[in-house]
Amino acid sequence: MRLDVITLFPDMFTGPLSASIPARARSRGVVDLRIIDLRDYTHDRRRTVDDRPYGGGAGMVLKPEPLFEAVDDLRTPRARVVLLTPQGEPFTQAGARRLAFEEHLILICGHYEGVDERVRLGLADEEISVGDYVLSNGSLAAMVVADAVIRLLPGALGCAESAEQESFGPDGLLDYPQYTRPVEFRGMRTPDVLISGNHAEIRAWREKQRLLRSVARRPDLIRRRVEKTE
Repeated sequence: MRLDVITLFPDMFTGPLSASIPARARSRGVVDLRIIDLRDYTHDRRRTVDDRPYGGGAGMVLKPEPLFEAVDDLRTPRARVVLLTPQGEPFTQAGARRLAFEEHLILICGHYEGVDERVRLGLADEEISVGDYVLSNGSLAAMVVADAVIRLLPGALGCAESAEQESFGPDGLLDYPQYTRPVEFRGMRTPDVLISGNHAEIRAWREKQRLLRSVARRPDLIRRRVEKTE
């Protein structure tokens, strides 16, 4: 996959996407990640990317010209353009799996009071929000989306099953509790079933725990699961 991120703050991506799974994916050629400085697509001495909103109001709005020029330069025939905005559709694990099938993603990071509406109308194939809150800029949201998508690409994880056996996997449930050595720590003991060696009982225990956790912590996930079967 080719993944382009258009941002005003390219240096922010150096740490998060240069370590752990994203770094390994990049080194293996699983993903071609390119961080694009929006100011490179300006043509004035001040490298202006924003202006005051028509109609008045606080803050500044990202201008359409640099964003259109950047996307026009980067776009390939199979590119999908995603605008990161609090007004977008909530980002989910299912959304990450869907985007992982794309050949080329272009992520547009908003900033200030957002982007000129013509960017949404004329450039974005879809809009994504990482939560019902407002960040200082869309770069942080783009990092979340990029990380979630990259780890699902074939060859990104050491074990392909890891992406299936975790929270919000194909069945939509939360993950089961995990334990490692020592068996007992500060009065808290590892469940006997996990050290029994009985794989059938372990699988049954884990499935039960996933259901119990999902009911207790995220009943909405259970409701969605029931709705899908009706």
